[in-house]
Amino acid sequence: MKKQFVAFLKIFSVVLILGIVFYACSKSDAPPANPCAGVTITVTATTTNTDAGASTGSIAATASGGSGSSTFSIDGGAFQSSGTFANLAKGAHTVVAKDSKGCTGSGSFTVNETDPCVGVTLTISATSTNSDPCAPSGVVTATGAGSTNLTFSVDAGPFQASNIFNNISSGNHTVNVKNGTGCVKNTSITVNPLSAGALFIAARTIIQNNCAVATCHTGGSPAGGINFSVDCNIVLNKDRVKARAIDGSPSIMPPTGALPQGDRDKITAWINAGGRFTD
Repeated sequence: MKKQFVAFLKIFSVVLILGIVFYACSKSDAPPANPCAGVTITVTATTTNTDAGASTGSIAATASGGSGSSTFSIDGGAFQSSGTFANLAKGAHTVVAKDSKGCTGSGSFTVNETDPCVGVTLTISATSTNSDPCAPSGVVTATGAGSTNLTFSVDAGPFQASNIFNNISSGNHTVNVKNGTGCVKNTSITVNPLSAGALFIAARTIIQNNCAVATCHTGGSPAGGINFSVDCNIVLNKDRVKARAIDGSPSIMPPTGALPQGDRDKITAWINAGGRFTD
């Protein structure tokens, strides 16, 4: 009986030791508790707008709900002790706050541009002259009032001190004025085309009647890539017209034979006057 009791004690001791070892291993393998479980960090901020086209905005952020002192990061940058960020451009920015245990929270804040036209009475008007449709020659003159240090531009062109713009094409345009603080106002203006000159009309009629026919200089695939049914193509190719229809170089055109002398004289008169749409 004594031997059986001793054997039982040995078996019990082994089981007890294994249990202790298993418990110890189980405790050591258990994942550590999440220090951020149940923690909500809220980020709030005040923003200062940026000047138009600049990076002068700022965000001053604070955090609540975490442990200890928080550090802050903006747009994925390095963390810092201060929640204030300067030299910011217009747009949305993300601020992340991290507490002493590494728990984080974030917020998105928008920096807007200051309207440079607030309190400014800036007006603009414009006049124009007509333009040659084949060689832009219109002149636009802008007039600004109500502010100082004015500069001007047409369409998307650069601003300049002069309010006069030369060589403007016919059509609709936007004229802009900008003051010294960046306020921009604009107005629309139409530059009308000049009328075709009598010499050009006579030459055009001859060229189109003899060259812009059938499968020659007309249609979607004109000979030589030149479509003489378009007025400005005649102007741009006046040297070619002279070489072929007047000089016969390298061969006379049209292919049906030389033009009558009277027609050739009309083309020559137009070219000698400058070969322009307005001649």
